Order: sequence, then C-alpha cells, then structure tokens
Amino acid sequence: MKVTIHSSRLGGTVRANASKSSMQRACAAALLSKGTTILRNPGTSNDDLAAISIIQALGARVENESGELIIQGKGLHPVKNEIDCGESGLSIRMFTPIAALSDQLITIRGSGSLLTRPLGFFDEILPVLGVDISSNQGHLPLLIRGPLQPRDITVDGSLSSQFLTGLLMAYAATGAKNVTITVRDLKSRPYIDLTLDVMQQFGMKLPVNHHYEKFFFSPESFITKSATTTYFVEGDWSGGAFLLVAGAIAGPVTVHGLDLMSTQADKAVYDAMMAANASIVVEAKALKIFPSALKAFEFDATDCPDLFPPLVALAAYCEGITRIRGVQRLTHKESNRAVALQQEFGKMGVSIDYDDEMMVIHGGQGLKGATVHSHHDHRIAMACAVAALRADGPTIIEDAMAVRKSYPGFYQDLKSLGAAIEGVFVYSDHG
Repeated sequence: MKVTIHSSRLGGTVRANASKSSMQRACAAALLSKGTTILRNPGTSNDDLAAISIIQALGARVENESGELIIQGKGLHPVKNEIDCGESGLSIRMFTPIAALSDQLITIRGSGSLLTRPLGFFDEILPVLGVDISSNQGHLPLLIRGPLQPRDITVDGSLSSQFLTGLLMAYAATGAKNVTITVRDLKSRPYIDLTLDVMQQFGMKLPVNHHYEKFFFSPESFITKSATTTYFVEGDWSGGAFLLVAGAIAGPVTVHGLDLMSTQADKAVYDAMMAANASIVVEAKALKIFPSALKAFEFDATDCPDLFPPLVALAAYCEGITRIRGVQRLTHKESNRAVALQQEFGKMGVSIDYDDEMMVIHGGQGLKGATVHSHHDHRIAMACAVAALRADGPTIIEDAMAVRKSYPGFYQDLKSLGAAIEGVFVYSDHG
C-alpha cells in the first residue's frame, strides 16, 4: 500500500505506542512464571502479536479483557510442535533458548527478512547446553530438542544483545546455580537492563551482573514471585522518537507516555535532539517539542541503532554536517538500513555518506517530495514520513504499511496531529 504525505504543520497531543521491547519480554516472563499476569497497555504490533502467539504455543493461556491481557503461566508446556516468530528478531533470539527448555522436538519458523538473518549463534551455543539443533546453514527454520542445561559458557555480544536476553531468561527458569554466562563485546547494554528489570518485576531468578561481562547465577540469587503480577507496558521510545522528531521539524507536538527514567536504549534520542538544539519542554507526564533552528550534531548510536532512521530525518533539517556512529549495527535489520537511508533520502535531496563506522548526513539544504520505498522496513517508512512533513511537494511512500511491525497506528497518529496524509486505512487497536 502507498501513502502520500504533503507538507504540513503539526499541533496537538499524542500518546506514544506501547513498547514492543517491553511487551515481548513481559510475554516471555509471563510464560515462564507460574501464576497470573495482567499486562496493561499491551501492544498490538505484528511483533507483539507474534510474541502472544508463541507463548500460547508454548503453553500459556491468554485472554483479552477490556484492553488488558490476562496470561495464565505454568512454565513451559508446549501444546504445538511449531512456533512462528513472524518477522520479529527479538522473538527468534529470545524464544529459541526458552523453547529449548522443553524435551519436545520444536520447529521454529519466521518470515520476511528473518529468513536471511544469521542465527549461527544457536548452532554454536545450544549443543554446549545439551540441546539438539539443526538449521538451514545458520538460518531458519530451526529444529530444536532440549531440555537446555545451564552451563558455564562464553558468548559473543557484538551482533545483538537479544541472544543474551533469551539465555538469561532460560537459565533463570531452570533455577540455575553456580553457572556463569561470560559475554564478549556486549552491544546495546540498555536492552539487557530492560531484560533484567522485567525479570525482577516477574520474580525471576536474577544473575549477579559483573559489568556486563559476566552474569553469575548464584545459589541465593532469586526472588519469590507473587501469585499475580501486574505489568504496565511502558511507552515506546523507539516509535516515540519519530513523534519527537516530527515535533522538532513541524510542531509543536506534545507526546505522552515516554518515561525519561526508562531503561529503553532509545530514550537516548532525547540527548541527540538536545545536541541538535531542539526545543523540548519536560512536563510532568509529557514532552512538548517546538520547532527551532536545528544544528548539526554528533551522536554514537552503537547501543541504540534503531535511532538511526529518526535521527537521519532530524539531521536532514539540521544546518551543517551531522555524524552518527554505529553503522556496523545496521546490516542485519529488516533492511540494510545504511543503504536504505542513503537511497531513499537521496531521492529527497539529502546527501548521505557512510563507512563501516560512521554515517555523515549533509543537512539544511531543503528537502523535496519524492516517491520513496520502505524497503519493507517499518523504521525506514516512518523516517521518510517524518522527513516528508516539511518537504517541498508531496512524498509517496511505497509499502508504507511496513509500520505494522512495530507501530500500526503511526499514520493515524500523524493525521491526528494535523499531517495531510492520503491513503491510510483506519486502524483500530482493538482488532
């Protein structure tokens, strides 16, 4: 589907969508916990729905009551021999070690860009933990049979922290004792903070964190879980970043639901925007963003690579040359985001250069409307949409509904703020 976005001035208030990073982790914790979980403010993105489907296949009972999810967890008791992760990278990396807790043969599938993402990590690590595994030369589908047995292991954390998230939860679910996960070159540390925070809220056994290099499960490191856990899925800084940038480009915009005390890595967008001279007022429960004279900035996105797309949209309107580090983290996403950003923003008149480490954006030259493509990537679609808000002429985004992966209501939220958008289906978060 295509959408057309015309140059617009925004104004109004919007609530950030639910964080899929929090939602998916909470689903995993609810599955492994014995008892009832009440998930408030649950997400409805494709990735969120994939996580719900997975925990149901692995034995959890899930009901929707008045917009809240009631999850009955009893540990891992698969009712199906196959799980489908859709296109969710977190789901495949987190739920594979969790599914490996079972002694049943389970097939793990996915779709879209997930079929090309490297998963050789599991071929190397899971056999060490007593798990039988076969893969398609390091790619999906995976066939696994456990049960996983926690042992001292060393893992590479440079590609993604999501593998570690799955291992931490799987180890905790076994009541692991006197074992250590050693991690080399861990990237995206804030996401491990989020994982540990979710584990703590669900009463899961917590490892001792030695500077993100060693995670030691001691005999004493556990918390007693209550019969019912109520978990509020916080607002999503990853999706909210696009709303904040939209406010800086075409606002004013007020965004509710973003917690500056969050462990989400992408709250760092606030620091990047301040470096760009954005005008942001922090209110009691909201951030208010006004247009301002934006200037070029430097930022390291190594630990928060999902910020590249919104920050490129911001940098396009910043006077001067912006430099963003961490390009090496962009290859194995829904698209090769460095290539996609360079191509699509190039169509809008923005010159972007990059190497293995740095992306350089030449901003402040004015943008022109163009026909662009999302590359089937939700964040590329949203970046182009935000950039289009002050472009000269209309911008047509092809495969625009890629946003359903993380933020299905994105275009409707922009429209509610005053954006002139054509071709948007009416979205309901209730179905």
